[in-house]
Amino acid sequence: MIGYLSTNHALIAAFAPRPVRRTRGETLALNRVFKKAPKLSDYFGDDEILATKGSLERPISGLAMDSRRVAPGNVFFALPGFRLDGAHFVDEAMSRGAVAIVTEKMPAHPPAKVTFIHVTNARASLARVSQRYYKFPDRDLSVVGVTGTSGKTTVAHLIHHFLSGDQRVGLMGTINYHLGARTVPSFRTTPESLDVYGMLAQMREAGCRQAVVEISSHGIDQQRVQGLRLGAAVFTNLSSEHLDYHATTDAYFNVKTRLFNGENGAAPKVAVVNLDDRHGAKLAARIPAEVRTVTFGETPAAQVRAENIVYTLKSTNFKLIWPAGEMLIESPSVGSYNLSNLLAAIATAYGLGRDPFVFLAKLRAFKGIPGRMERIEEGQEFQVLVDYAHTANSLRAALGMVRAMTPGRLFVVFGCVGHRERTQRAVMAETVQEFADFAMVTADNPKDESLTQIFTDMQAGVTQQDKFTWIEDRRRAISLALDACKPGDSLVIAGKGHESYQHLGSTVVPFDDREVVRDLLRCKTPSF
Repeated sequence: MIGYLSTNHALIAAFAPRPVRRTRGETLALNRVFKKAPKLSDYFGDDEILATKGSLERPISGLAMDSRRVAPGNVFFALPGFRLDGAHFVDEAMSRGAVAIVTEKMPAHPPAKVTFIHVTNARASLARVSQRYYKFPDRDLSVVGVTGTSGKTTVAHLIHHFLSGDQRVGLMGTINYHLGARTVPSFRTTPESLDVYGMLAQMREAGCRQAVVEISSHGIDQQRVQGLRLGAAVFTNLSSEHLDYHATTDAYFNVKTRLFNGENGAAPKVAVVNLDDRHGAKLAARIPAEVRTVTFGETPAAQVRAENIVYTLKSTNFKLIWPAGEMLIESPSVGSYNLSNLLAAIATAYGLGRDPFVFLAKLRAFKGIPGRMERIEEGQEFQVLVDYAHTANSLRAALGMVRAMTPGRLFVVFGCVGHRERTQRAVMAETVQEFADFAMVTADNPKDESLTQIFTDMQAGVTQQDKFTWIEDRRRAISLALDACKPGDSLVIAGKGHESYQHLGSTVVPFDDREVVRDLLRCKTPSF
């Protein structure tokens, strides 16, 4: 049971252990609660179950996928995992009061006091049951799903900004979960299906009629959004990343395609596709004919496109063209990749029936995304930018943009995350070497992987050693980079963006690049 999901406390209390002797009033009250309780049979179809041990008419109080959060009366889904298998935690779930277990591994002698449900795919089962348990919130909301290698967060926030105003719009993504009436910190770009449907239900209860959801390839492949009904699906781009998981770019692309062709459970009403990306036309060709497709980009073939583009240090100016009209745009976001993100959001709002002349009036009020090319100003005479870029392609886009707009030198502070795509580390170092005048290589979130190993992997991409210094302590690396900057220079601190923590070994410690920079600049300002 996740803390921010609504729970039926009366049911949980009813399932909790009670004294052997009860008053007649207590017994009648419990009977009334149990009579209203949902039953297992309400959420499982006969064709979805391989075998059962125990009654499907058993009342339940809710759903859980983490044994530590099981409440009395819950159904526990023992999900398979890459490091830990939920089947190992069945005993703990039962000790906490689980009344049913959904598993891919039926025990030989399951205890009689608990119902065991044997299924082919526990994740798919969790998605189906969660959708039913929360009464299909995706049918009451127009859900926009944004997928792609990069740009998801910016596009999702722009769409949310354009659609908001006359009504509440929910948001689920990398930075936070906006549930309509309140906002909570994000713990994963695309959470498990129980969280997805639970949060969509909260958005519905808060009066939202639309929601924007970032959808990662892992989220699609692991069926976290299985069956999710989308009003619009948005494709930003695709590059050769996450291959430690997907193995090949083709496999990665095929997973993304599921969101658009109906393989995820239902095809979207509108598909929004980037034709500037080399995979865009290929994806558009796989979208069913009944789905309205809206394309965007700089290419003349795009329905929503930008022409006469002028980039400056503080804005991007262009002529926007769409099937029903055109207008001149001055965007506060800079760089070609931000232009692509903006076009994606415009095409989505247009595809959903919104008037560009109306929603683009809000563009100047858009405050940007925390940790996405966030400018830090403390009176210094050089530019400091904090960005989430943590892959070779995102670094190339970010540094290429800053390099073109920097009259002086470009400094970069960056590192690589532990236990993730070791083959990309050398490519990241090579990319930084191409654009930066000097780089401080440091810890990102190494987790329990040795920094020595991470640095060794990165060294393979370095051919100009004089451009790099290797500093384990991230705060010291940032401090030295600030000391090196002169008027007209730019410093990009990449990798962590909005994150307010650093994962070192088995410990998570507070660390926010933006606050660290501000503190250091305030200390150093007299010397500037």
